[in-house]
Amino acid sequence: MKMALVSIATIFVVAFFATFAYASDPSPLQDFCVAVNDTEAFVFVNGKICKNPNMVVAEDFLFRGLNKPGNTSNPLGSRVTPVTVNQLPGLNTLGISAVRIDYAPNGLNPPHTHPRATEILILLKGTLYVGFVTSNPADPALKNKLFATYLHPGDVFVFPQGLIHFQFNVGKTNAVAFAGLSSQNPGVITIANAVFGSDPPINPAVLTKAFQVEKDVIEYLQAQFWWNID
Repeated sequence: MKMALVSIATIFVVAFFATFAYASDPSPLQDFCVAVNDTEAFVFVNGKICKNPNMVVAEDFLFRGLNKPGNTSNPLGSRVTPVTVNQLPGLNTLGISAVRIDYAPNGLNPPHTHPRATEILILLKGTLYVGFVTSNPADPALKNKLFATYLHPGDVFVFPQGLIHFQFNVGKTNAVAFAGLSSQNPGVITIANAVFGSDPPINPAVLTKAFQVEKDVIEYLQAQFWWNID
């Protein structure tokens, strides 16, 4: 009897902690979702509301136009053409999206992150210098590590979820890449835009101390026009 109770207790403990280990909230599909009281709730969901299946048509799963070059006539010399759930409704709940990226010579997709997705990039044309930087190391004596290389047509490179990364066209001709992302809505945080171009601006005292520069440098950067390429 005693052994039976021990066995039952053991099974219960294992089952409890196994359940606990696998419990988790769903992955966020937007920047935030502020809770409201049930009596005040409307239909806001983490992602998009599902269309009535009886109303679904083939066009809900179709996006046309990735054969068309993006306009790179901007200060960065690049253009991202996204195909997320916002452009292709059929991606809802499927956890995947895609982009086309065009680069003029010296065109840059500036340092940015995708808070909700890993990115796999395939270069079709041109030569790119690409890389990503690791998160802060556990040892404060170490620096964030850069992983960077040069890509040629047919090369594939992966940018892990949430890490700062970039692509720079070092060739003398236009470059074209396609990328897949592991979220229907990966999100983009362009570092310079977020830090120096936020609305309202971050207090210069914060940025002066963070970047260890004079206040006039921060004010100059905040006065610039920060271009979004997507």
